[in-house]
Amino acid sequence: MKKIVIVGAGTGGTAVANKLRKALPRDEWAITVIDRDDNHVYQPGLLFVPFGLCSVNSIIKSRKRYISGGIDFIIDPLKRINYEKNRVETEGGTFDYDWLIIGTGCRLAPEENEGLMDEWGENAFSFYTPETAARLSNVIANFSGGKLVMSVAALPFKCPVAPIEFIFLADWYFRQKGIRDKVELTLSTPFIQCMPNWPKGRLVMQEAARSKNITLVTDFVLSEVSREGKYIKSFKGEQVEYDLLVIVPTNVGDDVIVESGLDDGSTYVPTDKHTLKALNHKNIYVIGDATNIPTSKAGSVAHYEAEIITDNLLREISGKEPEPAYDGHSTCFIVSEKGKSFLVDFNYETQPLFGKFPLPLIGPFDLLKETRINWGGKLGFEWLYWNIMLPGKKMLLPPTLTMAGKKESPF
Repeated sequence: MKKIVIVGAGTGGTAVANKLRKALPRDEWAITVIDRDDNHVYQPGLLFVPFGLCSVNSIIKSRKRYISGGIDFIIDPLKRINYEKNRVETEGGTFDYDWLIIGTGCRLAPEENEGLMDEWGENAFSFYTPETAARLSNVIANFSGGKLVMSVAALPFKCPVAPIEFIFLADWYFRQKGIRDKVELTLSTPFIQCMPNWPKGRLVMQEAARSKNITLVTDFVLSEVSREGKYIKSFKGEQVEYDLLVIVPTNVGDDVIVESGLDDGSTYVPTDKHTLKALNHKNIYVIGDATNIPTSKAGSVAHYEAEIITDNLLREISGKEPEPAYDGHSTCFIVSEKGKSFLVDFNYETQPLFGKFPLPLIGPFDLLKETRINWGGKLGFEWLYWNIMLPGKKMLLPPTLTMAGKKESPF
């Protein structure tokens, strides 16, 4: 019996496990998925929690529920990946493998940012985990005015569009409460122009921020948080004052990656950006936030990667070479307020463009345009996530970018 072990039952790990189970005979291939707990979080929903648009309980479901029959699901914290012996070690046992897929994700590391722990849970909060999002919800509800700063500590980090979505929703939320004139909103980010290297997309986002009276502080890499001075400081010496700090701390890969010697000093696994195979290991693939590839750490990326990894692993099992098929494809809705959203679709080489998605002329979604239909897509994605993506069902969208329906100009 051949064995595939998948470490991490997040978006990518779950989807690729289910796809492989459909493709491989059960009497020849055993598939095991390992994670530390049984809580699968719909992470896009975390953005909504601080503004009362959803509850934490509504976006957490059992991991086991979404893992197909014929797959062994093990709840046990990882200790080490012994790649020399093709073995995964957990606190409770060991699991040998012929093929390993690493989907261990990344985590917040506020302890890596000087001074942040002094303010953590006091005047500095995040919305990237269920616990921090729930805590921030209470703080936002009681915030009566002052300087609210949304800060990104460093690159890379999970979901590059989430911080600008947060500051847009904060504008909407405080307008609804009738106190927007009492709240100063600022977004500080390491990006040179408020977003990744998106010449057209960043102009759209900058104009949206300007229209909402949101201050953008760009090229700001966090060096310290000052509890006494109530300011954040960049490595260039620039300071931004806050009363309430909402922050994306430094993100790091899972500890087991470093402890197993699988990283390159970045805490992420060196990965071929086209085949998604670990660069230094002949029988390991990497998916989602655990990779070091230059694209978004986002759910859509993990979904597209799951298709590429499934195809490539099946090719290798049949004696063929993996195809360098993945192009960095990512698709993201960007909420601008309750009821409206933008949409971007891009890859390694092609920036977000204007046009219709997914069908030319028809859409129904508009790229780089703020619409109510896009908001419907943002909400509808949750159903797609639980019912199509995680179960590993085939989607109509290809895993690589298509230029159909895209154009350089909005006109």
